Amino acid sequence: MRLQHVSVAIPLDGAAAARAFYGGLLGLEERDVVPKLDPGRFIWFRVGGDLELHLMLNDERPPERAHFCLVVDDLEGLRAQVEEAGFETRDATELVGRPRFFCHDPFGNLLELTRIDS
Repeated sequence: MRLQHVSVAIPLDGAAAARAFYGGLLGLEERDVVPKLDPGRFIWFRVGGDLELHLMLNDERPPERAHFCLVVDDLEGLRAQVEEAGFETRDATELVGRPRFFCHDPFGNLLELTRIDS
């Protein structure tokens, strides 16, 4: 068993901000939504291998503590970019071999960004 995708809700009018944040700032590659799904209601990004992040355009409120985690190589560099773009970051309880920080996307979804040290 393995994880294939994570889905999070974003506002109906959030497509441009989502592409700027996830594609532009975080550098994820957008991919086509599969046939039979309305591409006006979903934005999909590749997140390494065949893993995907699915953004669902609807007006659900994001959960307060639930989050997903993205592994990056240059954690400090990405944190600086996120902060320079005006997003607040915060430290979390230290995990051995996994430096990390949290931030919210433009819609209030909580993200954890980490580096896994071998």
